[in-house]
Amino acid sequence: MALATPPALRPANPNFSSGPCAKRPGWSLAALEGAQLGRSHRAKEPKARLAEVITRSRAILGMPADWRLGIVPGSDTGAVEMALWSLLGARPVDVLAFESFSEAWATDVVKQLKLADARVIKAGYGALPDLAQVNKAHDLVLAWNGTTSGVRLPNADFIAADREGLVICDATSAAFAMELPWDKLDVVTWSWQKVLGGEAAHGMLALSPRAVERLLTHKPAWPLPKVFRLTSGGKLAEGVFKGETINTPSMLCVEDALDGLRWAESIGGLAALVARSEANLAAIAAWVAKSDWAGFLAEDEASRSPTSICLKITAPWFTALDAAQQAEAAKQLAALLEKQGVAYDIGAYRDAPPGLRIWGGATVETADIAALLPWLDWAEAQLRETFTKMAAE
Repeated sequence: MALATPPALRPANPNFSSGPCAKRPGWSLAALEGAQLGRSHRAKEPKARLAEVITRSRAILGMPADWRLGIVPGSDTGAVEMALWSLLGARPVDVLAFESFSEAWATDVVKQLKLADARVIKAGYGALPDLAQVNKAHDLVLAWNGTTSGVRLPNADFIAADREGLVICDATSAAFAMELPWDKLDVVTWSWQKVLGGEAAHGMLALSPRAVERLLTHKPAWPLPKVFRLTSGGKLAEGVFKGETINTPSMLCVEDALDGLRWAESIGGLAALVARSEANLAAIAAWVAKSDWAGFLAEDEASRSPTSICLKITAPWFTALDAAQQAEAAKQLAALLEKQGVAYDIGAYRDAPPGLRIWGGATVETADIAALLPWLDWAEAQLRETFTKMAAE
């Protein structure tokens, strides 16, 4: 019999979307009252706010002093594309592809940029590619955390300290929730709407001195659109890294980003942000260890993401279904939770195996994760009864 009585406790905040993500605890529209609305982003005060996003982000992340950080259009996608189109082509390139977005970067490298000396090192959902295949003489493109697979890189040991190529790292669901090995990376990108719960459309692009040198010495074989150009007249466009954005940003989103950064500072900075995300993963891991129907999509515990936490359904009633039925059952599970108002947007990504994806980034309270878990059991029990009856008919 299904669990007829729903759990009594409900998450105070049911927003578990993997992007845009939950706002920081206690957030309200009042946090945006100081926004420089109706002002030119090139005016003194608005430009200062943009520069403040850069300086506060650098400080919290512990970015090396000789790195440059800028605000760019198009969210993390825009930042990654800017790096790929501006920097690649100087030497062979390896791409680690193990979920949807890293697959997209592989497609861009191979089919859009048409780099003949590109190599895609692949793995299926739930696993990491064979990292031993990475060639230190090649450029390397990777996602530090697979947003759609729940798999992260546990360390950077596979990246040679004396590498010759650049390492371009998509860190959109890792930045502010995981320690990043700056000494092993050359380009790091992320967006405002992930770990700190900011609003969408703005990306961040961080460049090491090695990446800057490549920009100044390498001329891509293809034309670059205006929004991708980081150099002018053979010199670096330094203004980009001081708050002079290439296109017009939303000053409302800028104010919201600053609010998230100030909140991060108030709770203890990066260490506190990482601890909050890891606590959310630990709460789900303890529940999975006792579950008779759910498991992690990530096969190796060391590579499980504490932000995009992806679960697969292992119950016999589910595994007995065909692929189309599994996809429908997983959608129904997420829809039932949404109907109850206890969890929004936690269905697996459309290209990922059917299951659930629960955002555990730093803005999510562990108490809300704990309150959600009994609801997962309740919802699964409802579907188990329904699909068991269907199979018996």
